[in-house]
Amino acid sequence: MNEERQKANKRTAGKLSLAAVAMVVFALFGLPALYTLICDLTGLGGRTGRIEKEQALAEKPDTTRLVKIEFDANVNADLPWEFRPLTRRVEVHPGEVTTVSYYAKNLSNRTIVGQAIPAVTPFKVAKYFNKTECFCFSQQKFGPGEDKEMPLRFIVDPDLPKNVNTITLSYTFFDTKQSGVEEEPAKAGNATPQ
Repeated sequence: MNEERQKANKRTAGKLSLAAVAMVVFALFGLPALYTLICDLTGLGGRTGRIEKEQALAEKPDTTRLVKIEFDANVNADLPWEFRPLTRRVEVHPGEVTTVSYYAKNLSNRTIVGQAIPAVTPFKVAKYFNKTECFCFSQQKFGPGEDKEMPLRFIVDPDLPKNVNTITLSYTFFDTKQSGVEEEPAKAGNATPQ
């Protein structure tokens, strides 16, 4: 009887171990993909749309209405960067292509790779805010002291609900902490790029 119980316990332990491994794999790979899919479909979390061709939405701007777009910038506490929009707000006609820029500077003496994560409020209108060019589409590598102007080109969908007059686009930059990317601090006497 004791031998049968030990075999049953080993089977149970094996099943639990397999379930734990499956949960870890799902958390690492499945959950982020599922979250992204849900956010893209619903606009949940303020994720914006991305379109490859400006013509897809920029048919004819709705010149009968103006929408105020406000821009915000944040930096995660672990990232020693300066980051801000160069334009704080614009008024656009839905359907017209608009370009603004953000400014970022690495304040440290090492190379850092960062990633900007966008959010739109009100959340329900995220699917109407479509970007054709954005620094948030890829990771940004900055050398020690390096600064850049980074363009953002977008179109507000003409189907934006009529009761929405203001949209706020906010970005938060995070340090990706990619191994092998960060370099040794610049040595004294070496000029840092400006």
